[in-house]
Amino acid sequence: MIEIRKLDKYYISGEIRLHALKDINFVIGKGEITAIMGSSGSGKSTLMNIIGCLDRMYEGTYILDGINVSNMTEKELCGIRNTKIGFVFQSFNLLSKLTALENVELPLIYGGCDSASRHEKAKAMLEQVGLGDRLHHKPNELSGGQKQRVAIARALVNDPAIILADEPTGNLDSVSKNEIMELFVSLNRQGKTVAVVSHEPETRKYVKRILTFRDGMIIKDEVIS
Repeated sequence: MIEIRKLDKYYISGEIRLHALKDINFVIGKGEITAIMGSSGSGKSTLMNIIGCLDRMYEGTYILDGINVSNMTEKELCGIRNTKIGFVFQSFNLLSKLTALENVELPLIYGGCDSASRHEKAKAMLEQVGLGDRLHHKPNELSGGQKQRVAIARALVNDPAIILADEPTGNLDSVSKNEIMELFVSLNRQGKTVAVVSHEPETRKYVKRILTFRDGMIIKDEVIS
C-alpha cells in the first residue's frame, strides 16, 4: 500500500541545509495498522506530510497503492489526496458553520458527487462511527471525541486506500482517546489500512507495528505480537 525507497528530505534556509529525513526505507502492506512514533523533531510529521502527498520536495521514491507519486505535479497530487487518502488531524479541521453531515459531504463535493448520493454516503459514514443522531449538529455542539468521529467519517467517505491520522487523540480526554483508537482498530479489522502518527506511548496497545523515528531516521521497526 505504501512503499518508501531511499527517501531524503532537506530543509534549506539561507546557507543552512537541514537533513530532516535520512535514507528512509519501509513498506506498509494493505490492511496493516501501523504507528509512526518519535519525539518532537524526530521527523515523523515531515514523513506524514510526504505520505499524505502534502509535500513533494524530497528525494527518493514513494509508491502509493501501486502508483508512483514521486514526480507528480501539485494538481495530480490533489487528485491523489482526494481519492486515495483519508486524513484525520489533531485539531479536527471541521468547518464551524457546517453541520456534521455537511462537513462529511465536503470531499464528495470536491469529487463531483451529486447531492442525493453524497447525502446518503455521508449519513452512512456518520452512522458507522456512531453519530447517526448527530447529523445536524455543528462542531460547537459536539464533544471533542464526537468532533474526531466526524473527522474520521469525513476521512472514510471517499473509500480511500489509506487512513492517515496525525496525533488524532492529542486534544482528547483519556476516555475519548481510547474510543477513537478502538474505532481505528475496528476500521482496520474491516480491511482499512491505517497509519497513525503519535508520540503517546499508549498508542502501541492498538497497533500491530511501530516505526520509531529519531533524528530523521528509523531506529526501530517493531512488530507487535
